[in-house]
Amino acid sequence: MVELYGQTLSRRQLAERAGSLSQVAGVRLMTLSDGVERGVRILEFRTGSGLRFTVLVDRAMDIGDCDYKGLGIAWNSPTGFRNPALHEYEGEGGLAWARSFSGLLVTCGLDHILGPEEVSAAHFNYPGKQTIRHSLHGRVGNIPARLVGYGESWFEDRCVLWAEGVVQQAAVFGENLHLVRRIEADVGGDEIRVTDRVINQGFMPTPHMLFYHINVSYPLLDAGTRYLAPIEDVVWASHAGADFRKQEAGYRTAVAPRQAFREQVWQHAMAADTAGRVPVAVMNDRLQLGLEIETVREQLPCAYVWQNYQAGQYALGIEPSTNHVLGENFARERDEIVWLSHGDERPYSLTFRILDGRGALEAAQSRIASVATAPDADFPEPSNVFPMLGRRADATPGTSSR
Repeated sequence: MVELYGQTLSRRQLAERAGSLSQVAGVRLMTLSDGVERGVRILEFRTGSGLRFTVLVDRAMDIGDCDYKGLGIAWNSPTGFRNPALHEYEGEGGLAWARSFSGLLVTCGLDHILGPEEVSAAHFNYPGKQTIRHSLHGRVGNIPARLVGYGESWFEDRCVLWAEGVVQQAAVFGENLHLVRRIEADVGGDEIRVTDRVINQGFMPTPHMLFYHINVSYPLLDAGTRYLAPIEDVVWASHAGADFRKQEAGYRTAVAPRQAFREQVWQHAMAADTAGRVPVAVMNDRLQLGLEIETVREQLPCAYVWQNYQAGQYALGIEPSTNHVLGENFARERDEIVWLSHGDERPYSLTFRILDGRGALEAAQSRIASVATAPDADFPEPSNVFPMLGRRADATPGTSSR
């Protein structure tokens, strides 16, 4: 049954009230037509509950806008949803990715996820490419998808809005990795479900890394907004040391925008519930609004938090990841890279859940606290103990860079 506007309706009852489903909900394909966004295809989802979001087809099918009952959830940076044709992957010393960085969900990968870094390319067996120079957060987020389909599907009296596409990251004498992405939301619902599969369609063993840059901003993010997570250990902090408390911004509570704020990144070791899932949430008690994000620890065993409380770029990023924050060479040295042989694939799933009202906030807080009790201190000292992730593939002997 469909829950809309305080009523529970069957498919027939909804059809009696609306000549077209688009009157209350649906998925619509559009193209942005001005400025740096010109030519970017988007899919607008409206569930009818007040949840609206856009899928950027030409930017890896990431999620751009997101709002709920008119209240903003997603971060819209000054860059806009820039057409990937304008992107210069190797520009600015590998940092030009920041000129295309915006939206609720920005996917990082598929073979590299962190800062600019040079790694061995021996696994591709091409004499002209001994190393690879990766730029910030990898290539996938600026690759257009091939749109497989979109629309609404009825399952008896339940209606699911959906879109599916394939993003191909490929090079001659290099990787051939496919991201197959499906995004779903129920009519009348308050959840967004993202299901990904990363597949090696090439014939050389290929390293694979992935993390999701999930970015919220005003009005959900504001002074006093809380971050809740089942934290077992504070592993690392980019600002640890003499400057640890200098900006007076701990891990739990957001501060107001500041002109000269320098970004802070934390890595946390998370506990999982009995189903292996990791719930985290961002909550604004004044608005009685929150966003809960649920991942699978086996798929994404590492977790970062990005605090960018700088005026004009105000954002908080939740970042579940396949690997630790210290980079690709660190992962290779510890045999923690995921190696994919031909036909191998890795599944990933994300759930975004709107928390509307005090009851929803309290239920989510209890749910998270039941998994693990996070540190009480705003500035818990990092342990700098990076748990071993284990050898994570059946790589052919000699493919590792060690």
